[in-house]
Amino acid sequence: MKNSLFILLAFLLCFSNLEAQTKSIKKSPVLEEAKPESVGISSERLARIDKMCEEAIKEGQVPGIVTLIARDGKIVHWKAFGMAENQKGKNLKRDDIFRIASQSKAITSTAVMMLWEEGKFQLDDPISKYIPEFKNPQVLESFKYEDTTWTGRPAKSEITIRHLLTHTSGLGYGMIDGDERIKMIYQKAGVTDLFTTGNITIEESVKKLAKLPLHHDPGENFTYSEGLDVMGYFIEVISGMPFDEFLKTYIFDPLGMNDTRFYLPQEKAGRLVAVQQKVNGKWEKYPVTFYDTDYPIKGAKTFFSGGAGLSSTAKDYATFLQMYLNGGEYNGIRLLSRKTVDVILSNQIGNIWGENNDTEFGLAFSILTQAGENMGGKGSLGTFDWGGYFNTQYFADPVEKIVGLIMKQTQNTNNDQTGWKFRQLVFQTIDD
Repeated sequence: MKNSLFILLAFLLCFSNLEAQTKSIKKSPVLEEAKPESVGISSERLARIDKMCEEAIKEGQVPGIVTLIARDGKIVHWKAFGMAENQKGKNLKRDDIFRIASQSKAITSTAVMMLWEEGKFQLDDPISKYIPEFKNPQVLESFKYEDTTWTGRPAKSEITIRHLLTHTSGLGYGMIDGDERIKMIYQKAGVTDLFTTGNITIEESVKKLAKLPLHHDPGENFTYSEGLDVMGYFIEVISGMPFDEFLKTYIFDPLGMNDTRFYLPQEKAGRLVAVQQKVNGKWEKYPVTFYDTDYPIKGAKTFFSGGAGLSSTAKDYATFLQMYLNGGEYNGIRLLSRKTVDVILSNQIGNIWGENNDTEFGLAFSILTQAGENMGGKGSLGTFDWGGYFNTQYFADPVEKIVGLIMKQTQNTNNDQTGWKFRQLVFQTIDD
């Protein structure tokens, strides 16, 4: 009994100084379904999206699709098409659960910025201030393929939190990195990226990563990386909580995102959509490669990848995006200040992607520029988006107050046209 009381007291002392989300003066409604015409959307034009999805499945572009569209906080379209797993004859349902992979990044970034709002750190603090293993980073200079040994030079600056949030740190991405040398170095070091059923923690993997060379000097270029995995462990350091518990306590529970987790309980395992690929003209479950696609429901369940590990539903993720369109508030709970949302949705990488580019990058999302809006079919200036490794895409337009999600679970589908078509067709539905 004394031990139980001691543990409870220690828990309260550890977490009592965390505020994270707060009650808001504003109280937006929860996402609920409504007639399209009530928010200026044409039902007749929405039918074009149904037709596109049905044709894509018939043509074998993808085995199944869930689509969701919301405007002004009202869901006007939420449907499932095709199969969740063809070999089992399992139909896809609209509340089925998808591996959202890199869509996890925006959620992790949001958690970071919630702690930033509490004055726990500054964005331009060196990460080594909180994770000392990152002190004195090295940039890759030479590499020997025969034994994977390498040499580096001192980086011109320390890696900052802002660098990690914007993929400008110089870190790489292991198994999917574009530089074969970095891939080999990461694998030899035992860095775990993306997904795993293995018994490893994010702390262990990040500390291995910290000792490895960078692609380039921090802030010099944009290199898609494991920076958000580092941020996952950073959240544990700053909050004193396990990363998965922090997300559940301060984001998922307040927003009602009850199906968004790193790992699924047994009672929800049957709702996980199979990852499929086409073999000899038929859809089959994707085999075990360097990872097992069943990681959300099997294995050690100890690795909380801030960059790629979450699974979710279309409705849950739409709720998360609606919070952003609401300026950081949802159903009377404020996760972020409107001013913080403005920072997150502003260009944070300068001209790294070039001048007059159609997109910029903020602290969590790709952001549409005026040049991008002028191209047509992508939304208004400031529309933010991203996607995931298993073929999921989303966008949110802050001018038209529209959220759009198209969820699939495939690998090796080079002929899938549904992503760009869905987004283009969403905007033609506006009839106000």
